[in-house]
Amino acid sequence: MNKSLICPRFEKAMSIISQRWTGLVIYQLLNGPQRFSTIEAAIGISGRVLSERLKDLEQEGIVKREVFPETPVRIEYSLTDKGLSLEPLMKDIEKWSQTWLEPVAADSEK
Repeated sequence: MNKSLICPRFEKAMSIISQRWTGLVIYQLLNGPQRFSTIEAAIGISGRVLSERLKDLEQEGIVKREVFPETPVRIEYSLTDKGLSLEPLMKDIEKWSQTWLEPVAADSEK
């Protein structure tokens, strides 16, 4: 059996980014710090899945979770420098999609 010629770091990067919804979470956070409910509403993702993705991205050092000691407590999520470094990649994917993919009707996505 042939051994894979793909770099393990590239493979790890693809496994992180290719998780369902992860790319959209990162793309949404390129707009700046946001609260959980804002991300949830913008993407149309379930709260449970969003929570899992944010925890995964936080573990990878891509997302930072900041708690503000107010009443009620305010929590915001933002991209770290590591996460912000994905912006050119996300913009290239956006540009590629505009060039090569057919528009999708909003109703057919759900």
